[in-house]
Amino acid sequence: MPRDVDELLRLLDIETIDDNLFRGSQQASVLPRVFGGQVAAQALVAAARTTDPAYVVHSLHSYFLQPGDTGAPIVYDVEALRDGRSFATRRVLARQHGRPIFALTTDFQKPEEGLDHQDVFPDDVPSPQDSLDPMARRADGEFTEWDAISMRYVGSSADLLPPDPQRPGRQRFWLKIDGELPDAPLVHAAAFAYASDMTIAGAALAPHGYRLGGPDIMVASLDHTVWFHEPFRADRWWLYDQHAPRASGGRGLINSRVFTEDGRLVASTAQEALLRKVRPKAERG
Repeated sequence: MPRDVDELLRLLDIETIDDNLFRGSQQASVLPRVFGGQVAAQALVAAARTTDPAYVVHSLHSYFLQPGDTGAPIVYDVEALRDGRSFATRRVLARQHGRPIFALTTDFQKPEEGLDHQDVFPDDVPSPQDSLDPMARRADGEFTEWDAISMRYVGSSADLLPPDPQRPGRQRFWLKIDGELPDAPLVHAAAFAYASDMTIAGAALAPHGYRLGGPDIMVASLDHTVWFHEPFRADRWWLYDQHAPRASGGRGLINSRVFTEDGRLVASTAQEALLRKVRPKAERG
């Protein structure tokens, strides 16, 4: 996991090894498997490398097929499905050790004018400066694998947010890349794709008294979708307004809206996550 913006940019700068074939590097990690946002971001960059720059990414849809090995590079095989006058579509299969670990389909569009409306920025959301820093309790000078991303906790159904019986699974975070990124729109789209896999499953846990990273719950991303409504900077604060309408069968669905500080709705995401209770060792025998 990158500890600063330079490491993040190196992670996103994948290597071309043949026509439509790329290799993504890894970094040392304490995680048991490759972070989902990393493979999604690298796959998006691979797809964009085969697409005319006149097209801008507007959506990606992906499945996490197998846990990725943090000690081995990832190979991305890109298939060009369509190059039309307005849209271009790519399919990417990520492999390690000869087996597929991730599949992505992404669509690009030439910018055009059209109908325009959006949801309104939520009421009573504190600024990032007035929200809680979940990393504030670190010792001075201590680095973590998440230092490339700044986070501020606004609240969830479990605490800080007012009760809403019609929407019991909610969570809000402010996030941004902690450092200045180049102006290239693809870099910001890929950096956002990387960060968009963070915190999101917590909205499905909030009504049940569990938290991400807790020893009594296992959480893993099953699929992940992003819609980019307009270009925006991932290195400026964006509100991740998350809502989990359903949890059942060991899975939870989370939908999210992404707002800039000035109130623009710039992206939406959806994810289904695996949610499994972890039995105490005594019960497992």
